[in-house]
Amino acid sequence: MIMNSVKKLREERLMSKAELARLAGVSPITIDRIERGEECRMETKRKILLALGFSLSDKNKVFQD
Repeated sequence: MIMNSVKKLREERLMSKAELARLAGVSPITIDRIERGEECRMETKRKILLALGFSLSDKNKVFQD
């Protein structure tokens, strides 16, 4: 299991999974899997970081792997 703050950060921004998925260009199922701590590709992490308003250098604020 991969620890991350995606769900907490998404909820702080009052975003639905579908909204984050749309902004990141991934499926809501992908967001769901990541929030449960499943593996994802670096490219997917990059898209989620940017969709949440972070820069790539803030990766450790979102993904603790």
